[in-house]
Amino acid sequence: MFTGIITATGKITHVQPLEAGLRLTVAAPKLGLADVAIGDSIAHGGVCLTVIAKKGSSYQIDVSRETLDCTVGLDAAGGEVNLEKAMRLSDFIGGHLVSGHVDGVGEVVKFEPIGESHELVIKAPKALAKYIARKGSVTVDGVSLTTNSVKGRKFSINLIPHTVAATTLKRLQPGSKVNLEVDLIARYVERMLAPS
Repeated sequence: MFTGIITATGKITHVQPLEAGLRLTVAAPKLGLADVAIGDSIAHGGVCLTVIAKKGSSYQIDVSRETLDCTVGLDAAGGEVNLEKAMRLSDFIGGHLVSGHVDGVGEVVKFEPIGESHELVIKAPKALAKYIARKGSVTVDGVSLTTNSVKGRKFSINLIPHTVAATTLKRLQPGSKVNLEVDLIARYVERMLAPS
């Protein structure tokens, strides 16, 4: 589990093809790997992946073909990713409960400064739109955010200057693809209300 509060960004420095996926080397000098063990989970742009090796301030992860097929941002050397270590039960939850299992890919419709902040408008896949509520939580490339408005498949978010500065969201532009994870509670509520 994660909280969607990004603690650092990292850079994919090497991409090695595997039989069914990729092995990535990620440089993360600001993440602090002293407490990260082989087998620990780290979210990369909202995708929970397992550390398989580490050396200095870099580590390796394997990304399956299934994960590559349903996410964006994990297939090219030089790419920057938002990073968050898995939470401990004693940790403060500053965002919301995030599983690190991306539900789908959205498309940026608008990303513009408004005063000191930025307005971000995203079009969600049709199957996910029903889970996104006004003033609800959504994860965009691993970042826990609160929606301002929702209209059909589009939703808007106000990004404060700190969020823009501390994450990869600053590089977004209309047409950019982003990993989306809807609120965990919304999915369980739907399941409980569905006829069995």
